[in-house]
Amino acid sequence: MKNILVVGALSATLAAGAAFAQANVKAPEDVKAGVYQVEPYHTQVLFSVSHFGLSNFSGVLTGASGTLKLDPAKPENTELEVSVDTASVLTPVEKLTGELKGADWLDAAKFPKATFVSTKVTPAGDGEATIAGELTLHGVTKPVVLKARFVGAGVNPMTKGYTVGFDGHAAIKRTDFGVTKYAPMIGDTVDLTINAAFEMQQ
Repeated sequence: MKNILVVGALSATLAAGAAFAQANVKAPEDVKAGVYQVEPYHTQVLFSVSHFGLSNFSGVLTGASGTLKLDPAKPENTELEVSVDTASVLTPVEKLTGELKGADWLDAAKFPKATFVSTKVTPAGDGEATIAGELTLHGVTKPVVLKARFVGAGVNPMTKGYTVGFDGHAAIKRTDFGVTKYAPMIGDTVDLTINAAFEMQQ
């Protein structure tokens, strides 16, 4: 009897999970148009940089805020503005995390935000797009291009908010933004991976 109950509960859980997944798998063109705000708890910027050419070292930035004006029927009209808190930088090494917040690196006290503002969105098919924009980091603004991919959309079962998610990739030269410490021994090119969730505003 116990095994029957366990199997029944497992089947019900799997069925519910499958139903939820099916309800939330949508083509990009079916996503609701409107104004979205960053959902900060599920938005992060991962960075990776060469460590003396011997290995790659990674960390993360969180504390995101901003808006997405989304028009799936005319994706080229989409507008994006997102900021992250530079003081949120985190690595597996406590001492390094502290150094990255300091004046020789991100200088979080003087420049508390890194901000990206889109200037042009170009659809690339299959839920992908190229997003050209301006990145302001360490008090310097430079053009940056993001490669974005639609992940999914639907009602978040926890918040009950309609949510859309994307991931993105870009590469920047940190010295272009005045972050020159230990370059080029510590790599100049910083690879960025962005996991972003946006919740629709009522």
